Amino acid sequence: MHPNRINRRDFIQRSALAAGAVMLSSCSSTPFGSRRTASDQVALGKTGLKISRLGMGTGSNSGNVQRALGQQGFSDLVHYAYDQGITYFDCAQSYRTFEWIGAAIKGLPREKLFIQSKVPGKPEQVLDAIDRHRKAFNTDYVDSMLIHCMVKEGWTDEWKRIMDAFDEAKEKKWILSKGVSCHSLPALRNATASPWTEVHLVRVNPQAKHIDGMEQTWDKPGTDLSPVLQEIKAMHAKGRGVIGMKIIGNGDFTNPEDRERSIRFAMAQREIHSIVIGFKSRAEIDEAIERVNRALAEV
Repeated sequence: MHPNRINRRDFIQRSALAAGAVMLSSCSSTPFGSRRTASDQVALGKTGLKISRLGMGTGSNSGNVQRALGQQGFSDLVHYAYDQGITYFDCAQSYRTFEWIGAAIKGLPREKLFIQSKVPGKPEQVLDAIDRHRKAFNTDYVDSMLIHCMVKEGWTDEWKRIMDAFDEAKEKKWILSKGVSCHSLPALRNATASPWTEVHLVRVNPQAKHIDGMEQTWDKPGTDLSPVLQEIKAMHAKGRGVIGMKIIGNGDFTNPEDRERSIRFAMAQREIHSIVIGFKSRAEIDEAIERVNRALAEV
């Protein structure tokens, strides 16, 4: 046979192999053959938005941990996180860093950031409350706005006025997506059941520290992770954006082995799109990135 010719059987086999490689590549969330990392931009459910797999929290101990850095130290840490590929920053009106976010993200390309924030309580003028976030952050829009810290069963009825105002803010493009953070299992179940919810911020770690339980109060956590994971699977099945929090057990995981175990667990849950950790130093950011990358390489 001529060295540049192939027979019909070889041609069919090679074509099938090539087509299979293309199909595998198109089904993957990352380019074919590439490794997943903490800095990947991943789709946040069906919101149409992308978020870095690892995010930086700005509210450890209500933001007192980050506040202790001072405005410049906090801003420097935000920029360092961004330089490492972290583009998701988790904020809230009730955090002591709230008024610092605008200065902290100054100079960063807004279109590459994913800013999530939270409105507490039941403000009389909800749109004014949302606008306050835009002004504090010096931005036209907030990528994800959450109703903060729901604990009561049936909150979707009691907070309907707030939810309707969020819808109006989304129509105005003041916010790009809407959702809720929960601190009890009954509230979490309501959030999953409600068609209003687009983004869920969920407490999750394998040690079951500070996770949602049956007590309808934020300061009485549960001890069984299985019902939380059941809700996460249901959220994912509905196309919701799912973000994991309390990955470091609200700061309780001072033992490196606990941090390793928790991050490995989170990375193994394909239903969780992103996780957020409250950082106070460059070393903590570096460690988290290293642990996430190592876990993803072995999943």
